[in-house]
Amino acid sequence: MFNPSFPCTIDSDSLLEIIQISSTVEHSYSTAGGRQRAWVNQLCVNTFLTWLKEEINPNARVYPNMATLPSFWEFVNGTAITCDNLRLVLIPTLAMDVDELRVPQEWVDILEWVADYYLGVQVNPDDGWMRIFAYTTHNQLKTTGVYDHSDRTYSLEYDNLIHDLNVLWVTRQFYPQEAKRATVTPLPFLPQTQAENLLQRLGNADIKFPRLEVPFPLWGALLTHGGWRQRLYELRQGFTQQASNLQWFEDGVSNFAQQLGWEVRQFAVLPSGMRSREPQISVLGLSRQLLIVDNIYELRIFPKGNPEERIWRFELRSLNLENLIPVGFKLKLLTEDLQPFTNNEDIAITSVEQLYLEVMLEPNEAIVWEIEPLPEGYEREILRF
Repeated sequence: MFNPSFPCTIDSDSLLEIIQISSTVEHSYSTAGGRQRAWVNQLCVNTFLTWLKEEINPNARVYPNMATLPSFWEFVNGTAITCDNLRLVLIPTLAMDVDELRVPQEWVDILEWVADYYLGVQVNPDDGWMRIFAYTTHNQLKTTGVYDHSDRTYSLEYDNLIHDLNVLWVTRQFYPQEAKRATVTPLPFLPQTQAENLLQRLGNADIKFPRLEVPFPLWGALLTHGGWRQRLYELRQGFTQQASNLQWFEDGVSNFAQQLGWEVRQFAVLPSGMRSREPQISVLGLSRQLLIVDNIYELRIFPKGNPEERIWRFELRSLNLENLIPVGFKLKLLTEDLQPFTNNEDIAITSVEQLYLEVMLEPNEAIVWEIEPLPEGYEREILRF
């Protein structure tokens, strides 16, 4: 939680010294505007997050996680940060005259992206400083902000913003129930065939502003799905084919998957189930560690039985052998377009050693996994087999 005893010395008259990064960005972007947007956002979030951890909350982190940031910055200005149960969105600008806060619609009208507070950040790379020039709540931005159809942004003029960030911390302390978020209508379901058509169309890097090419409900629904947003980012970088996760066994885990925490390793398993009297065998599978409610778990994925049957086992275990999975935890599998199917979830009715699901997958079929409660930094990803 926020500690109000920490000194907050950042306001409209005080500056943060920019933590310098290379003038080149670490990832590829399809346009010059995208590269500049990523560079400015990287400067902004590195500097602000370092200050926030030191002065306010050591648990502050990027939302959803660092590995996914390029797929945000390719399309949209802004970076989200979470501090326990609070979410902030930083909106940087290089403008020297700041007379408004202008926020892309994605941060306001995509339910999963909505934040409590939106911070306007003036960045001056040449002189090495940045400052939070103002902030507002989602509720104020949504209900009193001006929506511009031409660039799909919500804006508030300077006089309608709060200019002292200390007010935010004080409000959090004395008025924790303040209404910060307005009601947002969920976006419509996007069928997989329609999503594939959008991906092929908007994946063309010659389209400079893909976020303005299609109606917002379609665009927002596409971005909401982390796997589809990452795929769109990859298409615009020239990666026309999505690699099967089975290639990880031969070629090694991809760089993006490594950043998420995936690795290939051997598992000792019983060939015919938990009560089998047969000796354990060693199988090659995929592993990812997850932080859930302050405890570390492991998600395992490995083939089961006859390889020709193409049966895959998804398993959730605690890395601490003395810990059981608590009551109420859920492991769930969905189709690529997030639809359930028969026997697609396992729920801990009592404390158990593991949750598991076994599913038969056709060649090139994709699956999306979910766990409740949500792991820290979770974002939907597409695993293709």
